[in-house]
Amino acid sequence: MVTEGELRAALPHVARTGLPLLVHAELPGPVDEAAARLAGADWTKYSTYLQSRPDEAELSAIRLMIALCREYHFRLHIVHLAASQALDLLRDAKSEGLPVTVETCPHYLHFSSDRIPDGQTLFKCAPPIRSRENCEKLWQGLQEGIIDLIATDHSPCPPEMKRLGERSFRTAWGGISSLSLALPVMWTEAARRGFTLADIAHWMAKGPVRLAGCESRKGHIAKGFDADFVVFDAESEFISHEKHLHYRHRVSPYLGEKLRGVVKATYLRGDCIFAGGEFLGDPRGRELRT
Repeated sequence: MVTEGELRAALPHVARTGLPLLVHAELPGPVDEAAARLAGADWTKYSTYLQSRPDEAELSAIRLMIALCREYHFRLHIVHLAASQALDLLRDAKSEGLPVTVETCPHYLHFSSDRIPDGQTLFKCAPPIRSRENCEKLWQGLQEGIIDLIATDHSPCPPEMKRLGERSFRTAWGGISSLSLALPVMWTEAARRGFTLADIAHWMAKGPVRLAGCESRKGHIAKGFDADFVVFDAESEFISHEKHLHYRHRVSPYLGEKLRGVVKATYLRGDCIFAGGEFLGDPRGRELRT
């Protein structure tokens, strides 16, 4: 967490590197004001948590960062955009020629606040999952190119940190575990809206590669590029289960969801490292971590 003064001290140095500054865009002022209004509220209710992280927290942070980008001419990347109200600000910044990029996440494109039961703290993340209308506007932002890419913001924790017994959105860890299911989740939602696998590749492969500056090696299936790709059955459907979660703490709000698309195999630099639902290990002798 940094203040505007700290950003101003750092940004000339950031600009000289040419590297992007990745920003979680929420300012504390609107959050603190909301907390004061919610004194004594029932924190087992998702509606309480949603009110505690208002859209204005994102909007004010994005306004500030765009103004600083204009002043210091650094590469600005907004991570895990949740508030669709910010899309107009970001569209204008891009039209102005500012070096601004934006990502959103599978949970903002799949879930909506009306589907989140009270006490189900597995859904807690910041910024929060907002309304169905907000979700559809984020999809429109992707279609228009205002949002550049989709990243998981995979945020695992031991189950006890989610306070599943306590059911309190105030004290639970804020983060969504989604890495293992990100591709089928996105394909489920994209296909029903008429998007293609080429769109998914643009948002989940080419976009991140461009941000990371690896375009000479990754992001294309072509001679001279790293052979990183998946074999994907786009038609099969399945109900997500713990066995589909290939990380240590197998909890996720996606469990029980009917999803479309199954990863049959994964290749890393030409070597098959995942097939038949299991990791095979790295044939070059390196340890694989998930």
